Amino acid sequence: MNLEQLIGSYSTGKSWDEMLESKVIRAPYQALMASMGQMPLDELLRKEQYANELFMNQGITFTVYSDNAGIERIFPFDIIPRIITTLEWEQVTRGIKQRLKALNLFLNDIYHEQNILKEKIIPASLIASCPHFTREVYGINVPHDIYVHVSGIDLIRGEDKAFYVLEDNLRTPSGVSYMLENREVTKRIFPSLLTENKVSMVGNYPLLLHANLIALSPRQTNNPIAVILTPGVFNSAYYEHTFLARQMGIPLVEGSDLLVDNHKVFMKTTHGLVQVDVIYRRVDDDFLDPITFNSGSMLGVPGLVGAYRKGNVAIANALGNGVADDKAVYAYVPQMIKYYLNEDPILPNIPTYHLENQEIRDHVFKNIHQMVLKRTNQSGGYGMLMGNKTTDEEVNAFKKAVDENPREFIAQPIIQLSTVPCLIDGKLVARHVDLRPYALCGPSGIEIVPGGLTRVALREGSMVVNSSQGGGSKDTWIIN
Repeated sequence: MNLEQLIGSYSTGKSWDEMLESKVIRAPYQALMASMGQMPLDELLRKEQYANELFMNQGITFTVYSDNAGIERIFPFDIIPRIITTLEWEQVTRGIKQRLKALNLFLNDIYHEQNILKEKIIPASLIASCPHFTREVYGINVPHDIYVHVSGIDLIRGEDKAFYVLEDNLRTPSGVSYMLENREVTKRIFPSLLTENKVSMVGNYPLLLHANLIALSPRQTNNPIAVILTPGVFNSAYYEHTFLARQMGIPLVEGSDLLVDNHKVFMKTTHGLVQVDVIYRRVDDDFLDPITFNSGSMLGVPGLVGAYRKGNVAIANALGNGVADDKAVYAYVPQMIKYYLNEDPILPNIPTYHLENQEIRDHVFKNIHQMVLKRTNQSGGYGMLMGNKTTDEEVNAFKKAVDENPREFIAQPIIQLSTVPCLIDGKLVARHVDLRPYALCGPSGIEIVPGGLTRVALREGSMVVNSSQGGGSKDTWIIN
């Protein structure tokens, strides 16, 4: 049996499938499937095994905190790439750039004049009640007015084939190392297919990120010093922190490796103290500075916010970004785009219900089996209820929690995520996916590497793609 025979038994289910439409392979997948279709199944399975060994040998891992068998696991990878055309990708990039321009303007506004609140485009109470609205950084001017230096905007495709924004990841978005490693593994197992299919390159991401970080330096020097600040080895994304530090050739530091003196940040080295100009932080706001935020934090640097306020160090992403990462604030991004840019959104939001209003809450509860309920400030698939795959006991517990604090929840209709083919247990099966493109905002503009991380819900019928919930990933090809 080969892949061509596997395609014959491929079932797409009820969702729109990105490869197969009316039992015909869509044009973007035809060349790939023609090449792979000649391979015996045994050869494909050997390539799958080889890919797993590459991930194992390189220690490409992710922490699954809910996994009772052990929290550290190899990142699951499916060898069949997901394909998006250049035309589709152009719309995605235009939509993300538009969105990030508006979100940067919103963050600058919300920490300065707050015009969008004064003009009642967004309720002031929504911002005041946001746990990630960081009053401690109000009035701080950040370099080039850029707050979101690195973002991962999660997209899905629905039954209408259109892309929708699922959520904005603007604090410390993770996963880019898996995008890059997925491509490297694909090069190893299918060395000729990337060239034959004219797949766009993603490998320059570390160079772009490094250039953007250096450009943020507040100090006029020929050799600005940038570092990555990690919470340490027990963080779920520690592999990514080490990977990016190696790729960019910059130090990976923990809070204890830095100190603040005279409102300047220094790194401890064997040759003495070295001034740090830019910190790419992978530590949440609350733990960055025990003087300003959580006094019990052992992860941050005492006095860091003082140095930041003085303009002696740049921090990416900016402190306080979480206010634009709030799922309740997400619902207002179309209004932000209209307010700041006077444009209609290129990429639509998913319809979102705020639950403070009793009438809306009653409507959501009445239709809860067609809804997904989410906590507004949790990520990774935690704090979520999929109404179509739950028990009465879970529903009642969620209703009680919503009634007690409706501001902490939103509801959205369940969207049937698109599916793509995956090779699982020797069979070609359809699985739901989303897409996280990575955008870099710098003084010279916004750059988006052509690809992103396609995350896969590996369990049949599941639409929860998060790696922390046992999802996997696959290489994403942008082709002409």
